[in-house]
Amino acid sequence: MTLDLSYLDSVAIARAVRNQQYTSAEVVEAILDRIARDNGTINSLTHILGDRALAQARSLERQMADSYYPGALAGVPFAVKNLFDIAGITTLAGSKINRTNPPAAEDATAITRLKRAGAILVGTTNMDEYAYGFVTENTHYGPTHNPHDLTRIAGGSSGGSAAAVAAGLVPFSLGSDTNGSVRVPAALCGVYGLKPTYGRLSRAGAALFSSSLDHIGFFARSVRDIATLFDVLQGEDPRDPVCSSLPPEPSLPQLHQRLGNLRIAIATDYFTEGGTAETLAAVEEIARVLGVTERVTLPETERARQAAYLITASEGANLHWQKLRNCPQEFDPATRDRFFAGATIPSQWYLQAQRFRRWYRDRIRQVFRHVDVILAPTTPWSATPIGQTHIDIDGEAIEIRSHLGRYTQPLSFIGLPVLSIPVCRPHALPVGVQLIAAPYNEALIFRVAAALEARGAIVCSPVSIAAN
Repeated sequence: MTLDLSYLDSVAIARAVRNQQYTSAEVVEAILDRIARDNGTINSLTHILGDRALAQARSLERQMADSYYPGALAGVPFAVKNLFDIAGITTLAGSKINRTNPPAAEDATAITRLKRAGAILVGTTNMDEYAYGFVTENTHYGPTHNPHDLTRIAGGSSGGSAAAVAAGLVPFSLGSDTNGSVRVPAALCGVYGLKPTYGRLSRAGAALFSSSLDHIGFFARSVRDIATLFDVLQGEDPRDPVCSSLPPEPSLPQLHQRLGNLRIAIATDYFTEGGTAETLAAVEEIARVLGVTERVTLPETERARQAAYLITASEGANLHWQKLRNCPQEFDPATRDRFFAGATIPSQWYLQAQRFRRWYRDRIRQVFRHVDVILAPTTPWSATPIGQTHIDIDGEAIEIRSHLGRYTQPLSFIGLPVLSIPVCRPHALPVGVQLIAAPYNEALIFRVAAALEARGAIVCSPVSIAAN
């Protein structure tokens, strides 16, 4: 009988491996069996590193036999969005053009740190081309299907990574977040998704989309996994010029503290408009569990979102301009058209958006003088059918691709740490709620999420693809 690990989180798997309840090879074999069974249905992984993973697992077993401490993530399989460099593998970033590039010479910093902690890489995941999108409907590699309803999108651009965790193919995965590309698919697939403070985790070895907005992040099915991964991944890196030199923050001990005097508030105005009743109700339900009644306004948030659009489009187009000139026909049409639009933005607009960015950052800093954690919806609606382009909100036809990041973009714009927590309801698609804090205050977010998890307000279980 095949070992079923889908009900275990990363912390539990690592403990079982260290206690020799399972060998790391048994864990990897079980995960590879589940991938073989279900990945063809959801299309979340694009490249499977089975032989490599088994070799690493057996190496770990030999080290453990020599009394070597295997690490906080001993034997835990994981997958990465295919914009992370993997030594010996060509980094595709969801594109067709990159197929002719040489293989990466070394692993991305994030992968290196996870491996040092004992984690085992099993594959790469599907994404929107060059991380420009919110749906993971990739022309070259096909759409990723939402494990909760195979006819619906997984979100993006890290949709493959979110779907893999939601379906139990891996206990955790890496993604990237420019304007919401971790938090959006986390919400739609019903898992946790963390976008840390800008510069908190190294981006070295990850193909960038918008250098002044890009973060790396990750997906998991428990708060303790999120905190453990954060501790493993954080720390300065000279390979990434924006990576913080702040000392590592001990996150795990914070999880068991009570909320105490934490000041929590609900984001109002902009964050209560433009969405469906179910997504807005999820925020109110989380607030009710926490006993939160205070409300707070983030000023000029619509302008922040517009400025984020300008910066994203300009920086992305500039990065890929040579490819756009030489081989535009090789792009995913949706990506190409958005890059071309970005190339036409006047430099004065870009500079003004950056000036406004500083102004907005300063205003939000003032808000965090009076509140510690803010609650807001993650997406305006739950997962829509694959191929659907518009949705009706209050009698208006809204474009899905460009508006899924309505509630996430303004927060990435100034690099705030945000955790999207899953709100999974019986007989309904999951939605997400964002827990937002001031820069470098991830531990506060983890404490709130842990309290919600302990009170049963968050239940994050893998989805059985066979049931669909």
